[in-house]
Amino acid sequence: MPRHALAPLLAPRSIALVGASQRENTPGHDMVRMLARGGYRGTATAINPGYDAIEGIRCLPGLGDLPAPPDLAVLSVRNERLEDTLREAIAVGARSAVVFASGHLAGDRTPPLSERLAAMARAANLPICGGNCMGFYNDLDHVWICGFPSPREPRPGAIALIAHSGSVFGALAHNDPRLAFALTISPGSELTTTVADYIDYALERPEIKVIGLFLETARDPAGFSRALAKAAERDVPVVALKLGRTAKAAAAALTHTGATAGSDLAYDALFDHHGVVRVETLDELACTLLLLSTGRRAGPGALASIHDSGGECEMLIDLADRAGVAFAPLTEQTRQAIAQRLEPGLVATNPLDAWGTGTDFGEAFEACFRALLADQGTALGVFVNDIRDRYYLSDGFAGAAVAVAATTDKPVAFVTNYTQLRHDAVAMRLTQAGVPVLDGTANALVAIRSALALRDFRARPPDPLPEAGTARSRQAARELVAAGGLDEAAGLAVLSAYGVPVVAHEVVGSEDAAAVAATRVGFPVALKTAVAGVLHKTEVRGVWLSLDDEGAVRRAWRDLAARLGPRAIVAAMLPPGVEIALGMIRDPQFGPVVTVGAGGVLIELLRDRRAALAPFGVATATRLLDRLAIRRLLDGHRGAAPVDIGGLALAASRFSVLAHDLADIVGEIDVNPLVCGRDIAAVDALVVPRP
Repeated sequence: MPRHALAPLLAPRSIALVGASQRENTPGHDMVRMLARGGYRGTATAINPGYDAIEGIRCLPGLGDLPAPPDLAVLSVRNERLEDTLREAIAVGARSAVVFASGHLAGDRTPPLSERLAAMARAANLPICGGNCMGFYNDLDHVWICGFPSPREPRPGAIALIAHSGSVFGALAHNDPRLAFALTISPGSELTTTVADYIDYALERPEIKVIGLFLETARDPAGFSRALAKAAERDVPVVALKLGRTAKAAAAALTHTGATAGSDLAYDALFDHHGVVRVETLDELACTLLLLSTGRRAGPGALASIHDSGGECEMLIDLADRAGVAFAPLTEQTRQAIAQRLEPGLVATNPLDAWGTGTDFGEAFEACFRALLADQGTALGVFVNDIRDRYYLSDGFAGAAVAVAATTDKPVAFVTNYTQLRHDAVAMRLTQAGVPVLDGTANALVAIRSALALRDFRARPPDPLPEAGTARSRQAARELVAAGGLDEAAGLAVLSAYGVPVVAHEVVGSEDAAAVAATRVGFPVALKTAVAGVLHKTEVRGVWLSLDDEGAVRRAWRDLAARLGPRAIVAAMLPPGVEIALGMIRDPQFGPVVTVGAGGVLIELLRDRRAALAPFGVATATRLLDRLAIRRLLDGHRGAAPVDIGGLALAASRFSVLAHDLADIVGEIDVNPLVCGRDIAAVDALVVPRP
């Protein structure tokens, strides 16, 4: 099979180290030493006219003196020399490059240096790691390209990490040896090679079981989506710590790397679509990578845990509830098996506090933990204890956990409640034995929740798109939007064309017409201004509600006509119900994104919404509804009748088809509220054409 396009960069057979130096504590010296420490097995040549050899590696004056083109040219040179050096590397036939320097010059001309470098490399089809990067560690092939020293040891593992922050790259790659990496990459400003390309390469390495991302943005959105789809297809979990949730963080990302942070809502939708696990902190990222790197997958059921502390057991219960992690109910057979090994006063339940007097504690804990893992309702199990080195209890607990893990194919982990334990040796033994140690209760619960979420993603049923209107009605909706000047009535007409239910209504332009329309629609009615340019009617007192007779309608119309103009909408007053908001934004990176959330006056108060890439079927719409904080209201609350969830999901799904079909001519859509009671109907709609 042909080598991957990034093989010359990440698994080079020959390397030229440009700017290599004998001067200690410089990137030029450290990159030579790090390459040797990593155990590189190919041909390495230093490039510097001032030396004959550096750290035992032959040194040549320039790239033109190489006997053959190198797979990789590592450019450890100043920004002022970067353009000429890259041009020389391309001229001698280098197949890839690493650029440590930032690619920025004071008082630079137009186009700036970074753009000139990228254009030059693209023309030569040259993959580049950088600029402004820390390099990479390919532990599978013993290639360490880094300009800074580190105490890390060559220990190939199953984790790939791609980090937009050099500091994060260093923090995770250089500290905890439990994190056994196959590949660790600092892509920098991605002059030519993006995160999408690195994910694709990682997916071609069967040794890699999980991919971690510390992500500012996707510079190749289409390629990024394809890479995530490929990961899902190959069942390789992707764990992402995506920055830019807030406007302030997004602005920081822009000034830091020149990246556009993008719509966080769109990333949520993208990750959900491809089963990407999202975490918030580096500790959560590390714990989740550790748990998923074992390759074991959570099965049906929920969590089982065993403890030596009643208090810590209670703490886990509280935190698990907050994290949305459920505990497996035990069968009677499991309870009896556990009860036989418990000392008097202990209860056979899950989570299980199994500590009594400590008599034969190792055997008792092993037997109880084995019974917990064997229960049909257990998806994965954790042994919770604050282990420390050189302590017989910790050694006994560790031995019990390893013994039980060997008897099951379910995920098994060790969880500590405190992150500052002195447990390096025993934690390393456990992790290398296939029982990763997850430090910190909350961190561990995020990892556990992630494992269960991945299981649920893999079990999602097919989600066919619904019928949404007819070909003729959909074309009519497109023509209506293309004509421009959309008001509420036109917005409702667009929804109706796609089969989204809307309130009975008529547009009127006179007092008599309003009175006649109200009789046809049926009292009580609402009267709303339909004057062009008024987007938020309540702000201009443009809405009259619960008009019970013709006289009330006439008085209301005269008020609106005098203040705002004669054009108005007469609409039926719907019975009270749960108000839902549907929305669509066209994300510049990933296309149309549909939101489902709390509507009416709650839309800004609660900010309770979920998002998905359009279009989607009823199954996805139902999942979005199930994740809302107001979900219980839809089942009926305080005597209210339950909402037809199937009908609501169908309406949201049809709306997503609308959003997808019209994304080329529509920038935003707001449907608020969609009243859900005895019937479901959109009361108001705002469609904003794209400029």
